[in-house]
Amino acid sequence: MRRRFFVAGLLLAAAMRRARAQRTARVYRIAFVDPVTPAAELNETSARDDPLLPSFFRELRRLGYVEGHNLLIEPFSGEGHVDHFADLARDVVRRHPDLIFTPSSRLALKFKESTTTIPIVGIMFDPVGLGIVPNLARPGGNITGVTVDAGVEIMSKRLEFLKEVSPAISKVGVLCSRVSFENTVLGTALREACKTAGVLLMWPIDGPLNDAEYRRTFSLMAQESTNGLIVLEQNENFTYRRLIIELAEKGRLPAIYPTTMFSELGGLMAYGLDIADLGPRLAGVIDRILKGTHPGEIPIYQPTKFELSINLKTAKSLGIEIPPSLLALANTVIE
Repeated sequence: MRRRFFVAGLLLAAAMRRARAQRTARVYRIAFVDPVTPAAELNETSARDDPLLPSFFRELRRLGYVEGHNLLIEPFSGEGHVDHFADLARDVVRRHPDLIFTPSSRLALKFKESTTTIPIVGIMFDPVGLGIVPNLARPGGNITGVTVDAGVEIMSKRLEFLKEVSPAISKVGVLCSRVSFENTVLGTALREACKTAGVLLMWPIDGPLNDAEYRRTFSLMAQESTNGLIVLEQNENFTYRRLIIELAEKGRLPAIYPTTMFSELGGLMAYGLDIADLGPRLAGVIDRILKGTHPGEIPIYQPTKFELSINLKTAKSLGIEIPPSLLALANTVIE
């Protein structure tokens, strides 16, 4: 009898220890700060046709981080107000999260100015060129993540593909804010590619990227007889992807987009990074940091896998015949 009581006592003690451990288990607070997307949509279930967030949250769960148990995601949005990004960064830092995650180079810069201690994981465009980190291999400081800088070659490749499906293109518009891209390495690469191809380059966007500005931009491109479009990797372009595709279709404008998600939604073609691959990598970086690795010791990942996707239905509606040689190169053909 005493033995039974003894064993029962051990089991009870073990259960109590587990209960105490559960009550005292650390809850990690991650601030998720997006420059445009509403805060209410910064989660797995609201991420419509977005391959990044679902893969990101799935990998976090696989690694043992479960919202409501040991993880708290605190969403913030800049709502497209670039002038207020510095205030937003300071507000987030004052809340002292365990880690800040942002898919924006501009916000990463503001966070760099606001804190040197809170780890920052970012999806960044040209982080070395913009002064976010000194080196991709050893970023130092408190910032790491992935770069969507696909290299200067991708600019000439996009123009090449666009000219291949529409040889008559003589003036191409680039959809990206002038201030954030014009003076970068990739901006220079695009200008050189257009010069080599004998194509005029139009950089129409000067104001904040919102619904009205996109509509104004497409109207201006029509007035200027722009007959080709390159959509670049800017956060707002992803947020307003449905509107951009709709306006390009209405303007009967052959366009090439940065990722497959655009062609799946009706864009003519896309050439760029495998965005779905970035989610698990970002989650892995966050896991390493939360387990004690200093962010400055984690190399910034530079993707090397590119995908070409073509939407034949859109091509047909635009009266474009896709060359068989280009179809043979495509990773995805949507019919």
